[in-house]
Amino acid sequence: MKGDRVEIVVDAGDTTRTYEVVASRAGRRVETAVRRGVVEVSEVTRNGSVVRTARFMANRVLALVEQPVPREDVSEQSGHAGRPLREDPES
Repeated sequence: MKGDRVEIVVDAGDTTRTYEVVASRAGRRVETAVRRGVVEVSEVTRNGSVVRTARFMANRVLALVEQPVPREDVSEQSGHAGRPLREDPES
Protein backbone atom coordinates (compact mmCIF):
# COMPACT_ATOMS: atom_id res chain seq x y z
CA MET A 1 0.00 0.00 0.00
CA LYS A 2 1.14 3.53 -0.64
CA GLY A 3 3.21 4.77 2.28
CA ASP A 4 4.47 1.35 3.39
CA ARG A 5 8.11 1.67 4.26
CA VAL A 6 11.09 -0.58 5.01
CA GLU A 7 14.09 0.86 6.80
CA ILE A 8 17.45 -0.96 6.48
CA VAL A 9 20.39 -0.24 8.79
CA VAL A 10 23.72 -1.44 7.36
CA ASP A 11 27.19 -1.70 8.90
CA ALA A 12 29.52 0.46 6.77
CA GLY A 13 32.79 -0.23 8.56
CA ASP A 14 33.32 2.54 11.10
CA THR A 15 29.72 3.81 10.90
CA THR A 16 26.21 2.72 10.05
CA ARG A 17 24.07 3.81 7.13
CA THR A 18 20.29 3.86 6.94
CA TYR A 19 18.36 3.26 3.74
CA GLU A 20 14.60 3.43 3.10
CA VAL A 21 12.45 1.82 0.44
CA VAL A 22 8.98 3.38 0.26
CA ALA A 23 5.88 2.39 -1.71
CA SER A 24 5.61 5.69 -3.54
CA ARG A 25 2.30 5.31 -5.42
CA ALA A 26 -1.14 3.88 -4.77
CA GLY A 27 -1.31 0.12 -5.33
CA ARG A 28 2.38 -0.48 -4.76
CA ARG A 29 3.81 -2.49 -1.89
CA VAL A 30 7.24 -3.24 -0.45
CA GLU A 31 8.45 -6.85 -0.26
CA THR A 32 11.51 -8.24 1.51
CA ALA A 33 13.39 -11.45 0.78
CA VAL A 34 16.58 -13.10 2.03
CA ARG A 35 18.24 -15.30 -0.59
CA ARG A 36 21.75 -16.77 -0.68
CA GLY A 37 23.20 -14.30 1.80
CA VAL A 38 21.59 -11.25 0.19
CA VAL A 39 18.74 -9.16 1.63
CA GLU A 40 16.50 -7.83 -1.14
CA VAL A 41 13.92 -5.10 -0.58
CA SER A 42 11.71 -4.36 -3.61
CA GLU A 43 8.93 -1.95 -4.48
CA VAL A 44 6.35 -3.97 -6.44
CA THR A 45 3.26 -2.95 -8.46
CA ARG A 46 -0.16 -4.59 -8.23
CA ASN A 47 0.58 -7.00 -11.06
CA GLY A 48 3.93 -8.06 -9.57
CA SER A 49 6.35 -6.00 -11.67
CA VAL A 50 9.38 -4.84 -9.71
CA VAL A 51 9.85 -1.06 -9.85
CA ARG A 52 13.12 -0.84 -7.90
CA THR A 53 15.21 -3.11 -5.72
CA ALA A 54 17.78 -2.50 -2.99
CA ARG A 55 20.24 -5.34 -2.26
CA PHE A 56 22.50 -5.69 0.77
CA MET A 57 24.86 -8.40 2.01
CA ALA A 58 23.03 -10.19 4.82
CA ASN A 59 26.04 -10.27 7.14
CA ARG A 60 26.22 -6.43 6.96
CA VAL A 61 22.54 -5.78 7.75
CA LEU A 62 22.08 -4.75 11.39
CA ALA A 63 18.33 -4.06 11.32
CA LEU A 64 15.43 -4.43 8.93
CA VAL A 65 12.34 -2.54 10.09
CA GLU A 66 9.02 -2.86 8.24
CA GLN A 67 6.71 0.07 8.93
CA PRO A 68 3.25 -0.42 7.41
CA VAL A 69 0.80 2.45 7.07
CA PRO A 70 -2.03 2.15 9.63
CA ARG A 71 -5.11 0.79 7.87
CA GLU A 72 -8.67 1.90 8.64
CA ASP A 73 -11.37 -0.63 9.43
CA VAL A 74 -13.41 -1.52 6.31
CA SER A 75 -16.75 -0.89 8.06
CA GLU A 76 -15.60 2.62 9.00
CA GLN A 77 -14.66 3.45 5.40
CA SER A 78 -17.96 2.43 3.85
CA GLY A 79 -20.12 4.21 6.42
CA HIS A 80 -22.66 1.37 6.46
CA ALA A 81 -21.89 0.06 9.96
CA GLY A 82 -22.80 -3.52 9.07
CA ARG A 83 -26.09 -2.82 7.27
CA PRO A 84 -26.79 -4.61 3.99
CA LEU A 85 -26.41 -2.61 0.79
CA ARG A 86 -30.05 -3.22 -0.16
CA GLU A 87 -33.06 -4.74 1.51
CA ASP A 88 -34.06 -8.34 0.78
CA PRO A 89 -37.30 -8.16 -1.29
CA GLU A 90 -38.67 -11.41 0.20
CA SER A 91 -38.84 -10.16 3.78
